[in-house]
Amino acid sequence: MPSPFPGMNPYLENPEIWPEVHHLLISILAETLNPQLLPKYRVAVEKRVYETTADDSLLVGIPDVTLERFRNVATTSTAVASAPTAKPMTVTIPMLIEIKEAYLEVREVATKEVVTIIEVLSPANKRSGRGYDSYVAKRQDILASRTHLVEIDLLRAGTAMTYHGNVPNYHYRLLVSRSHARPKAELYGFNIQDPIPAFAVPLQDQDAEPIIDLHTLLDIVYDRAGYAFALSYAQAPMPPLSADDQVFLDTILHSKTK
Repeated sequence: MPSPFPGMNPYLENPEIWPEVHHLLISILAETLNPQLLPKYRVAVEKRVYETTADDSLLVGIPDVTLERFRNVATTSTAVASAPTAKPMTVTIPMLIEIKEAYLEVREVATKEVVTIIEVLSPANKRSGRGYDSYVAKRQDILASRTHLVEIDLLRAGTAMTYHGNVPNYHYRLLVSRSHARPKAELYGFNIQDPIPAFAVPLQDQDAEPIIDLHTLLDIVYDRAGYAFALSYAQAPMPPLSADDQVFLDTILHSKTK
């Protein structure tokens, strides 16, 4: 069963749903591209790993060795500890967590050279913190290299990547940056009411470029994951829409339920 929307389904942006959407979309992109690229090229799923906390703050706590030494001293001390004078508060200590973000590399089979990198942005890439810093640093490295970059941003929340020029504030963006054309790049901007544009994945000169129909791939994700049964269209999407966009959404959903 396909998504009811003509373009991006805003319910897929929900932070509880998006990690699964991201994982499935990366997998289906690779599954779709490889038959079009082999035998000269191959798409590989890679992972970027970094450590962060839920609020992107530093780890607060006492290292195990320090705590053990403290326990030894306390055991041999003859001092008598006084009773606490008040009940303690419950606090939350930010703990380090390991983040793994998947992306795609198009490699030439013979030389192993990375020709194109395809990124699907996650919420952590669009808000200040280690996820944003890690992605922006990698983005700059790619843009300074001979590797093409395809950047897929299907999230309304967060800060959009930097583009120079008079760029409207679109809901969603697809960037195709060809190494030989930099600093110029192709930006496809679209809103919730618009169909998702198809785009070509850049390769080496003279090679036929596969076309990505992202709308069709998202419909495959929607169908395989059973989102028609998992998503509650009776609720507003997260993040919320503007009043005009909510009217559009309600009209679409009403027409699909007639």
